[in-house]
Order: sequence, then structure tokens, then C-alpha cells
Amino acid sequence: MATISEKIFSRASGHRAEAGEIVEAEVDRAMSHDGTSVLAIKAFREMGSKRVWDPERIVVPFDHIVPANNSTAADLQREVRLWVRDQGIVHFYEGGRGICHQVFPEEGFALPGTLVVGADSHSCTYGAFGAFGTGVGATDMAEIYSRGRLWFKVPETVGVRVSGKLGEGVLAKDLTLMLVGAIGADGATYKALEYVGETIEALSISGRMTLCNMGVEMGAKAAIVPPDEVTENFLRGRARKPGQPVLSDPDSYDSEMEFDVSELEPMVAAPFRVDNVRPVSEFAGTEVDQVFIGTCTNGRYEDLEVAARILKGREVKMRTLVIPASREVLLQAISTGVIETLAKAGAMIGTPGCGPCLGAHMGVLAEGEVCLSTANRNFPGRMGKGGLVYLASPATAAATAIEGKIRDPREV
Repeated sequence: MATISEKIFSRASGHRAEAGEIVEAEVDRAMSHDGTSVLAIKAFREMGSKRVWDPERIVVPFDHIVPANNSTAADLQREVRLWVRDQGIVHFYEGGRGICHQVFPEEGFALPGTLVVGADSHSCTYGAFGAFGTGVGATDMAEIYSRGRLWFKVPETVGVRVSGKLGEGVLAKDLTLMLVGAIGADGATYKALEYVGETIEALSISGRMTLCNMGVEMGAKAAIVPPDEVTENFLRGRARKPGQPVLSDPDSYDSEMEFDVSELEPMVAAPFRVDNVRPVSEFAGTEVDQVFIGTCTNGRYEDLEVAARILKGREVKMRTLVIPASREVLLQAISTGVIETLAKAGAMIGTPGCGPCLGAHMGVLAEGEVCLSTANRNFPGRMGKGGLVYLASPATAAATAIEGKIRDPREV
């Protein structure tokens, strides 16, 4: 009996891997972005490495600070570009292409049954495709760039079974926030969360990516949705090579949890903890200075389209930033009129990328300002020193933008 995680590590390590065991495994794809590549390259050189193990299996997108916000960032990005060119790395994506966790699947790198490692904590997003996606630090990434292998502790798997149909105005982000609140910020530390059940099966790829993206906010090493027809349909025409889908055997989970979302309401996470989650009704009327719709959590077309439906024919009451997760998302939103609707409502449309999520540029908060964001973190200083960040769905964000205060999207 084995879980998805155990089966992936068994293949990648060359022997039967069990939860709790430490294995040396071969990585299928590795990724670092403009923010983490600098440190990974430094460690790579300090280790005495000269050439990467496989320039075709490394992916380097620029997304965190694009365009560069000052000369220091520009110099560091130039250094990465030169290294990429010198190493002959095939898959380099310049700024404006989009967020790493969106571009990576769009380009067909996140495949079922594969071991995918990124120098970014939200690399757990790739579990939405039945992969074992996980984040590592710069030194670990330097080791992968050098040898294509790394030591891993095979995690125990928690089966999270979700039943019930999400109600009108209740999105995958609300489901995700509910789970974070229920499990806790450290409730799944170094576990693999495997999401199953009728509710999960009904989610789109976008919804599954939102769900898996925030696995790390519960301490999880990975968050996985078993691959199915939805996965296959998204990857058709995108996959760089055939995946190796695997499913968990019956009764193979180390523990299980069950949730029914039939009565779930739109949810909000209040500062300064991601698991400080309560129904939107408990925050209704909270004044907001800025709304931000985007990020690797909720910057996909489905998210922008939901916001546009709510904002159509209306006008935002405060500064509202909309940043598509990728160029592909932006182009689709342009062709369908979604961008026009958002712009007419008064939203500012930004370059595909991370934008203000990490507090570097494009919407940094002033001391004491409040932002309602569709991102994944609301830690102190996350979007600017002294700023306060509430997390919610794109629907709640759009409803809030209309009111100038946090509002239940079901009311509009």
C-alpha cells in the first residue's frame, strides 16, 4: 500500500520509499525565479560547480520584481540573465511573461507523477496536477542545479476528503481559507496533504491550483490533487512529455480528515495570521484603502472573470489593482472583454507578475493602510511596513472594491 507521494519518491529514488524515510531522489524539473536565482547561483559557484546537470530541465522565470524597481534589482537580474545564457538554460522567461507558478504549468512542466522542485515556497502549487511539488532554499537548489538530485524525507500523507457543493458566491479560495483555518498554520507540518472527494473533483484546474498553492500555509511539504480527466484536459497540447500518473492505494493515508462545505460562506483571513479565518460577515464594514486581485493564488482568468462580472457597470471606491498571473491570462482577458470591464470600473491593470504581493513595488501599503488581497499571506510587513492585509476570494475583493469596505459578494 502506498500513497501518491510514496510512489513518486519510489520512482525518483529507484527503490521503494516509505513515509518517514530519507531518500536521495532525482528531480524531474527545477525552477528558480529572479528573486531566488541570485542566491542559488551564488551557492552554485561557492560549491565549485561549473555546469548545471541538465540545462533543459531547469526553468527560470522572472516574476517577482518586474520591471525592476531600482538599479540594484536591475543589476541582479542582469547577473541572472548572463548566467542563464552562459549555462545554456533552455527555458528562460523574461519579465512580463507571468508568475512562475502560473507559467510553469502553462508551459507543460507540471506533470502527473513527477517530482518538481522550486526555489519558492509556493511550488506546492504543482500538486494540482498530480505532481509532488515542493519548495527548497537556495543552497538546496544549487545542489539540484549541480547534480539533479537532492535528499528528501518522504512525508506522511493526510487525506483531506471534502464533500458538498459550493454555494453561489463561494469560491475555491473560500474553501482553501476554511481549510487553513481548520487545520492551522502548523497543523500539517512536513505532511503531504492529498485532497479528495466530490467537491475537489468538481473544481477547475484554477481552483485546484488555488487550493494546493496554500498548502504551505498549513506547513505542508506538498499538497496534491489526484490526476484525472480535468488534469488531462488542461495538459493536452501543453505537456512537454507524457506524465506518469499515480494514485494512492486504498487505506494508504497515515491519517484522514473530512469536511462538508454545503453551508460554507465566503471566508476572510485577518491580519496577521493566515489561519485567523472567519466568515466575511464578521468583517463586513471594515474600511479598506486598497484592493488587490492577482498573485499565484488568484490571478488566473477564472478569477479575473468573476471580478469583472461583479464590477461590470459599477465603479470602484478606492484604488484597485488587477494583475494577471501570466501573459496568457492577460491576452484571454483582453479578448473576452474582461480587462475592458475592469478598466472601465476604475481598476489599474498591471504587468503580469507578482506585483505588490511581496511588498517590493506596484502597490506597497503606507503605515496603517488596509488592503484586501487575493494573495496567500498576510504577515506583518508583507505588503509594506505597517500595512494590514486581509485575504479573501476575487469575488469578495470585487464586492469590497465597490463598497470601499469589506462586503459579502453574495449581496451584489
